[in-house]
Amino acid sequence: MKNRKVYLVAFMFVAALFLFIWGFNFLKGKDIFNKEDLYYVEYASVNGLIKSNPVMLNGLRVGQVSDIYFHPDLSGKLVVQLSVTTDFPIPSNSIAKIFSSDLMGSKAIEIQLGDAPTRLKPSDTLMSSVEASLMDEVNAQVLPLKNKAEGLISSLDSLVVIVQTLLNENSQGNIIESLQNVANTIKNLERTSATIETLVDTEQSRIASILYNIELITRNLEQNNGQITKILANAATFSDTLVQADIGTTVRSVNASLAELNFTLSTINNGQGSIGKIMSNDTLYYQLERSAESLNKLLEDVRLNPKRYVKFSLF
Repeated sequence: MKNRKVYLVAFMFVAALFLFIWGFNFLKGKDIFNKEDLYYVEYASVNGLIKSNPVMLNGLRVGQVSDIYFHPDLSGKLVVQLSVTTDFPIPSNSIAKIFSSDLMGSKAIEIQLGDAPTRLKPSDTLMSSVEASLMDEVNAQVLPLKNKAEGLISSLDSLVVIVQTLLNENSQGNIIESLQNVANTIKNLERTSATIETLVDTEQSRIASILYNIELITRNLEQNNGQITKILANAATFSDTLVQADIGTTVRSVNASLAELNFTLSTINNGQGSIGKIMSNDTLYYQLERSAESLNKLLEDVRLNPKRYVKFSLF
């Protein structure tokens, strides 16, 4: 009976110890009844990730962060040990991404499945990725607004400088002078417009006559359209005749004529023949000069006293 009580106490102690160990691991997120596989991920920074943070797969918790320590190569990188309890096959090119699991900034790791045909084995290393923090996202959104604001401030500064330049005494004088010039220009335009209007009123009958003559010319062209067409047809026929003509014979005849002309000019230059004697004799030149002088005097007298020579009437 006494031994039975001892065994009962020992059994209760072992059961309590087991429940304590199971409850402690349960509170830490561990399930001692399920098999755990360990994987490793290297990060330059864990952004606040701590032990016991969950490991998610497609939104389902499949494990937790079991340990975080510096890389043994003293490079400053951090090694995160993942304890995964799922039997779901994880491709070898999957990515372990640190992200914020709630608005309070709590961190977790999301396993983003890859498409490699090979599967990860326990103790393998996953590729790493870190989600941008809320501050980084805010900065990314605010930075364009900041740049625009800075540009707007620069534009306002330039505008203020321009306004200050326009408001100084010299610029005010220039502005007033420019406005006066504009007013004078408008007055000149008004006078020019009045002059044009007066001219149109004065010459209205003449303008009407000119327009009437233009109308008559247009009518004549319309009435003689057939004759104009015939003239154009004759011109086209003449062009065709030129195309069909024996141009070679004509060119040879012209060349022969030019040769004879060159011979004649050579004879004249040598003072041979009547024309040559005329060209080489100065007497004819002086006589022509005196005749031209007399003709000029006559034309000058005609210009000064036209009534002596010509009588004409416009109507």
